[in-house]
Amino acid sequence: MSNSLTTQRLVALFCCGWLLLNFPLLGLWDMDVKVFGIPLFPAALLTLWGLLIAALAWLMERHPPDGQDD
Repeated sequence: MSNSLTTQRLVALFCCGWLLLNFPLLGLWDMDVKVFGIPLFPAALLTLWGLLIAALAWLMERHPPDGQDD
């Protein structure tokens, strides 16, 4: 059961990443604004990418609750 839940979470994370890094939503960040001297678009792109990697790492490194095997 836990393996199926992990698979479902990975698929959901993939879908979220695909939507966030695809044109319609990514186009929202294309403005002439700077954040700490960095243009908003690359800053947002790298931040979203880093958050997706962090979420993936957290999901893969989680330990199952006591009494359940993965």
